[in-house]
Amino acid sequence: QVQLVESGGGLVQPGGSLRLSCAASGTIFSIYAMGWYRQAPGKQRELVAAITSGGTTNYADSVKGRFTISRANAKNTVYLQMNSLKPEDTAVYYCNADRVISSTQIVPYNYWGQGTQVTVSS
Repeated sequence: QVQLVESGGGLVQPGGSLRLSCAASGTIFSIYAMGWYRQAPGKQRELVAAITSGGTTNYADSVKGRFTISRANAKNTVYLQMNSLKPEDTAVYYCNADRVISSTQIVPYNYWGQGTQVTVSS
């Protein structure tokens, strides 16, 4: 079984910071990257940050310069440091493993967990 457990969310004021953690268990094959996704009410889930097995990172334009994705040395835990948080960052945040399914497609595995709620409000 594969399990991804997110933690670290909470309620913060605009401009505040949070550090999210993703603990992975089980075996996931053919991992290209680990990614953080978020989903706000009434909106589709979107990729916000990803890190490849080689350490290359990628960020959504909306979070560039504010969020940083990283992983532990054991590579079974992934983090998302979120700074300068904005109300528009409010969402449930999920982590997942991404895989290459074609020469042009990189998609997440269907291993979604419960996520962790991030609320940015005064």
